[in-house]
Amino acid sequence: MSKGLQKETKQALIAEHRINEKDSGSPDVQIAVLSKRIEGLTRHAQGNAKDHHTRLGLQKLVAKRNRLLAYLEREDFDRYKALVEKLGLRRRDRRAGRRS
Repeated sequence: MSKGLQKETKQALIAEHRINEKDSGSPDVQIAVLSKRIEGLTRHAQGNAKDHHTRLGLQKLVAKRNRLLAYLEREDFDRYKALVEKLGLRRRDRRAGRRS
């Protein structure tokens, strides 16, 4: 099993979520790439319940994505809301105290 995403998939995600032409590392892009990796690992973990290494890696990726989302929410709330909606993430809205 390869680590990460296929090159074409990752490039497509970067192209879709980048802020400018040379952007490949903004929080928006990182969150989108992590979300795609999390989807794949979630499918794998559901079919392989005893694969604890995958589960640990999945937990680490989710924690990293949550940290990036918290940063983006703090720095640019409008971009945060647009990204959460675009990716279809269920995220707790800390400002209102309920899920967004």
